[in-house]
Amino acid sequence: MEIFIILPVLCALTLLLLIGGRNAKQLNIVFMVADDYGQACLCIVIRSDDIYPHGALLPQQAVCSPFNKPFLPQYLKKLGYETHAIGKWHLGFCKWECTPTYRGFDSFYGFYQGAEQYYNRTVAGGKDFRDDKQPIMPDTTKYSTYVYADRARKVISQHDKSKPFYLYFPFQSVHEPIEVPVSYENMYSNIKNEGRRKYSGMVTAMDDLVGNVTAALKENGMYDDTLFVFTADNGGWPLYHGNNYPLRGGKVTIYEGGTRATAFISGKGLEKTGYTYNGMMHAVDWMPTILSAAGGTPEKDIDGIDQWESLRTGAPSKRTECIYNLDDMNPPLQGHAAIRVGDYKLIEGYPGLYPGWYKPETETINLQTKQNYINTTNDERYPKQGNVKWLGRELYNLKDDPYEHHDLSLSHLDIAEELSKKMAEYHKQMIPANSPKGSVASNPQNFDGYWSPGWC
Repeated sequence: MEIFIILPVLCALTLLLLIGGRNAKQLNIVFMVADDYGQACLCIVIRSDDIYPHGALLPQQAVCSPFNKPFLPQYLKKLGYETHAIGKWHLGFCKWECTPTYRGFDSFYGFYQGAEQYYNRTVAGGKDFRDDKQPIMPDTTKYSTYVYADRARKVISQHDKSKPFYLYFPFQSVHEPIEVPVSYENMYSNIKNEGRRKYSGMVTAMDDLVGNVTAALKENGMYDDTLFVFTADNGGWPLYHGNNYPLRGGKVTIYEGGTRATAFISGKGLEKTGYTYNGMMHAVDWMPTILSAAGGTPEKDIDGIDQWESLRTGAPSKRTECIYNLDDMNPPLQGHAAIRVGDYKLIEGYPGLYPGWYKPETETINLQTKQNYINTTNDERYPKQGNVKWLGRELYNLKDDPYEHHDLSLSHLDIAEELSKKMAEYHKQMIPANSPKGSVASNPQNFDGYWSPGWC
């Protein structure tokens, strides 16, 4: 991987900036998002007239990301960019208007759902792979990172260099299922736990994929004019060998282990480089930040904040607070509600699965044992500490206690009340989630075995 080192936190992003340079030419931009590798806040407050999905979309649900808010590539097209997406979509597909080439991308190569198999490209009983709109099936003996590397080389080599280039690369890796070529697994023979050994191999395969992208850009004379952004969608998933230690929790929680992301930014356009940026940044900030880097002007009435000037020069963050989640569904599987203002973070209600601190797996661990642990009741799994109950409150000072060991909700009652009132104001703006039941019309057997648009 050409551009590395990491450690940002989402809702308190620690961001490593490397290799700068700036001129009037529009930047090429490569935006890479690792899956289940380290996270942004999953659910955000939405201000709009539409109804938004709840959590991760299931294949059978007739819903997609709403149409009244343009996607980043739609803005970039107006600035003259050629736009490409490779990898995981997972923003809805029940009708064509939901899919990538209708949402601003000139090309798409990847799959619509989540949790896809890395070799046979199936999920939930259906095949799922597209070249633009065309259902295809790449070589099922070929691991997905190799397939995506081939596509990346193709779109880069064929790019018209008189135009700026945007590549959105939402990686399949390192989401379960835990699959990787044995050559990668063997790199970690010192790790006794099979799942953790394979997971480590998957990370290296992803790393090599990034290396292939940077090599292709160099070969095509585009590397020196490219800005690279690497981040993740959420924390590692303890059930599937992800690890966030010493942070608390993991994917599907609103503890820091589920909501801090690994990230870096590197390349063209940066004035201050070679340092760790400690300003607060939320996942929704990437859209206006990247648009600003491309020379555009972000809209004002959105949740995201343009952080380009802060990241480019090392100036203080423009963000002082963020919402981790607001979820009124029952149960709130990924945590009910949390907010951060300055150094303080308030959690209200159920915080989601994985409430503990999970060290990396070094020995063989039975997955069923871990699943049984997750399925135990809240009271069995998590002893009450002081006034903390699952429908109660937790308050942490993340500057002094980033690992969330010391609940301050009783000793700092005034701060807890202040943050609770602020979160209630955000709650008034929230659009109710839309989580319809599955539709039999989605059945892949209606579409030659593929998950396909055309049924809603």
